[in-house]
Amino acid sequence: MKRLFLLLFVISVVACQEEPKDYVTLNGKISNPHESNTLKIFKGKEFEKTITINEDGTFSDTLKVSEGDYTIKHGDEYGSIYLKNGFESSFETDYNDFDNTLVYKGDASDINNFAIKSYLVSNDYFTEDLFANPNTEDLNKAIEDYKIGFKKLQDSYPELDSLRIANGQKNMEGTIKSLKGYLSSKIALRESLPEGTPSPTFENYINHAGGTTSLSDLKGKYVYVDIWATWCGPCKREIPSLKKVEEQFHNKNIEFVSISVDDEKRSGTKEKAFEAWNKMVKDKNLGGIQLFSDNAWKSDFVRNYKVDGIPRFILIDPDGNIVTPDAPRPSNPKLVELLEEKLNI
Repeated sequence: MKRLFLLLFVISVVACQEEPKDYVTLNGKISNPHESNTLKIFKGKEFEKTITINEDGTFSDTLKVSEGDYTIKHGDEYGSIYLKNGFESSFETDYNDFDNTLVYKGDASDINNFAIKSYLVSNDYFTEDLFANPNTEDLNKAIEDYKIGFKKLQDSYPELDSLRIANGQKNMEGTIKSLKGYLSSKIALRESLPEGTPSPTFENYINHAGGTTSLSDLKGKYVYVDIWATWCGPCKREIPSLKKVEEQFHNKNIEFVSISVDDEKRSGTKEKAFEAWNKMVKDKNLGGIQLFSDNAWKSDFVRNYKVDGIPRFILIDPDGNIVTPDAPRPSNPKLVELLEEKLNI
C-alpha cells in the first residue's frame, strides 16, 4: 500500500508540472472600436498577426513570438507591447482617445504601462499654450520640469530593469532634443517676423474663382493664410476644421486665404500640379479664397515667411502688418480664442 501511495504521489507531482506555454495569451477590449474590427500585432517583417475584434470590442487570441517589443495597430492608432511566450497579457483602451486610455494588465504590465506613460508625460509640460505662443523662458522651464516629472514617473516603477530605464532615459533625451529644436525654430521665426511689422506680400496669384489676387487686394481686413498642398496629409486633415472656422466668421472682417504650393517635383509638371490643385478645390468644395502660388516653395511670399513645412498658418492685420507668422491651426481652439478675444473680430 505504501508503494502504491508513493507511486500515485509521484505521478500526481509529474502531472502538475505543466510544460511552459510556447505562446502568448493576449486579450482585452477596445471601446468604440474602428469599423475595421481588427487588431494587428507585428514586429517589422519578422512577425505579423491579425486578431478579430468582437462586436462588443473584446478580443482574445494566442501568438507564438520571439521575446521583444511589438507594435499594436487598430484603425489609425498605434501602440506598443512587450511580449514573451508564456505570458498572459491584456490591454484595454478607447479608440476615441487611444493613447490616454491605454492600460495594460497581466505579465509585463509594468514595462508596458511605463512605456505608454513615459510617451505621454511630455504633454504635461510641452503644452498647447507653449506651442501656440512659445518663448525661450517658458521652453527652458518646460524642459527642466519635464526632466523632474520623468524621473518621478521612473521612480514609480521600481521593478524596471536597467535596460528599460536606459531606454526610457534615451527616449526622454530624444524628445527634449526634438521639441527644443522645433520650438526654438518657432521662437526664432517670431523674432525675425515680429508682430506689427509689414507683412511680406504676394502679387497676382491665380484665383480658383477667376482672375488673380494680391495681398493688397485684401487690405482693410484681417487675412488668415493657409499654406498647403494637395499631397499633404496634415493639410487635408485641417480642412474640416478650417471650414467650420470660416463659417463661424462668415461676414466678419476677415478673409480666409489658402495658398497651394503644389509643384512639378511631386506632380511631374507644373501643369499637372495645377490640375491636382484645381480638382481638389472642386472635389472638396473648399471655401475661402483659393490661390495657386506663382512658384511653389520658391515663391517670394513663402520664402520670406520662412516656410519649410506645411501646413503653415499666418495671420495679417487690416493694415497689412503681421499679427503672427505662425498662427494656430484651425483645429486648435486657440485660433478662435485669438480671433474673438484678442482681436475682437
